[in-house]
Amino acid sequence: MKQSCLTNTQEHENGYSFTRQLVNPFTRQLANSSTRYLSLLFLLLLLTACHTEQAANRHDEENEENAHLPGAVHFSRQQQEKIPFTIAPPMVEPLGELIRTTARIESSQADEAIISARVPGIVFFSGTHLTEGRNVAAGQTLFSVSGKGLTAYDSGVRLAEAKANYAKVKADYARAQELIREKIISEKDFMQTKTDYETAKAVFDNLSRNFTQGGQQISAPFAGYLKQLLVENGQFVEEGQALAIVSKNKTLLLIADVPSRHAKLLPLLSTATIRGEGKTMYSLEELNGKILSFGKSLNKDNRLIPVSLQIDNRTGLLPGAFVEIFLKTQTGNPVTTIPVSALIEEQGLFFVYVQLDPESFEKREVTLGATDGIRVEIRSGLDNNERIITQGAMAVKLAQSAGTLNTHEH
Repeated sequence: MKQSCLTNTQEHENGYSFTRQLVNPFTRQLANSSTRYLSLLFLLLLLTACHTEQAANRHDEENEENAHLPGAVHFSRQQQEKIPFTIAPPMVEPLGELIRTTARIESSQADEAIISARVPGIVFFSGTHLTEGRNVAAGQTLFSVSGKGLTAYDSGVRLAEAKANYAKVKADYARAQELIREKIISEKDFMQTKTDYETAKAVFDNLSRNFTQGGQQISAPFAGYLKQLLVENGQFVEEGQALAIVSKNKTLLLIADVPSRHAKLLPLLSTATIRGEGKTMYSLEELNGKILSFGKSLNKDNRLIPVSLQIDNRTGLLPGAFVEIFLKTQTGNPVTTIPVSALIEEQGLFFVYVQLDPESFEKREVTLGATDGIRVEIRSGLDNNERIITQGAMAVKLAQSAGTLNTHEH
């Protein structure tokens, strides 16, 4: 205990009398009013300093008493500064009703494109490393389709035929333009010749644009990755047959299956939280997500109601995987909530560290209610005006278990 500036309790209690005894001689001896004022100010500051020191001593005593309360632990400011450490009061907020389920991750249809063959023939892969999962650039050649050697599908023969037909129809159209001016042919015959010309030109231009000596070239429509190969190298394909699926993988769909007993809550859904890799929780807003729709009937395969959500793929989630999801409704009575990170679990019981003073904390059991994965309802054990450790509680627990707490200088 620090020694007080007043030597004993009796002197402190008689401080006012002592001051008056000092002041009276001063006032009798001082003739100058300014000097009298300075003397009184000095005595006032002296007494204030004594009072401040006594208050600090009482505060230190309270800290020591708090640190030695049953269940209280001491965690110094120096220890707090070495770790992520946050203290905050509980929040009173509407938590709403929650639906906890799993969701299947799928690629967004807006982020995918099916690449199809535009002519029949044999499909050849461009390069030797065309495999699923490979990154592709916009405009990168992925396949070529050639009918060379196939009598009915030889692109070279078809291009030659189209070129010859185009040349003939082009000449007929030029001749028809002269004849129509002289009104030698009817308007109907002229329009038919014009239609034949435009059709032949479109066919020839299309074959010319896509034809090379290696066959028709097929490229990626945008940058992304090769999600799925639908054909094998050297396989015969028909015109319009799907060859591969390319995906950007920037936007994902989450398909959550909800039991029918929650059907009445689905129109009230407002947001969600998602548990990603490493048990990290993300709010729907953090992922720029939104709830798209919910089913109006049961899925015939699993008898559950599908709920569709869309998110940006900022967390490395993979299509085909599953995640845990908490669907939240709009309404709900205000309840006391704290961050899940504030909880300490021991043998099925949950505790928080309540602040007694800046360096002392009481470990207290609490009763939990609903949770959205980020915050949890506290039904008992904590008052709304108390402050708890919301970040760093586990470090305090580990340090206490290791015997490094309750050891501080006096």
